[in-house]
Amino acid sequence: MKTVFALLIVMFSCSTAANAQNQTTDTIPPNPKDVETVNAIVSALYNVISGPSGQKRDWNRMRSLFIPEARMIPTGKRPDGTGVKRILNVEDYIKNSGPLLEKDGFFEREIGRQTEEFGGIVHVFSTYESKRKTDDLKPFMRGINSIQLWNDGRRWWIVTILWPSESESNPLPQKYLGK
Repeated sequence: MKTVFALLIVMFSCSTAANAQNQTTDTIPPNPKDVETVNAIVSALYNVISGPSGQKRDWNRMRSLFIPEARMIPTGKRPDGTGVKRILNVEDYIKNSGPLLEKDGFFEREIGRQTEEFGGIVHVFSTYESKRKTDDLKPFMRGINSIQLWNDGRRWWIVTILWPSESESNPLPQKYLGK
């Protein structure tokens, strides 16, 4: 029985390693500078979605930042106070949000960050503000991007982004507003 159990563990380990290798080779090659550090990949994320009205975004650059199975999950509250979420893959995000970002103009920038790291994974709590134009006096939206990153030994990948926007009933805590 111990031999069968050990064999199953070895088979699982080999198939997991092969599967992980296939997942990372079937992606768009990134700009190496975009994925060399946690700071670089977070900056690339904000940079790729930002731009003036009428400017096409580099969606292949966006795709190159994420693992193929990545998820982007906006959250919020219904009028009755119950939570709601929408689970998107990167293509869903590009299809649904891309036209609006390009049509209306959209600039999102980080205004605070808290980072935790262990064993090749990083969790970044990235506080953001969004404007239609860079010279707008006030942002039209703020919130926190909870970004999970993974390093495969060669580069950083975005695995998940989960975020709520700030609201009257859910203001940003002061501790998340400074870098």
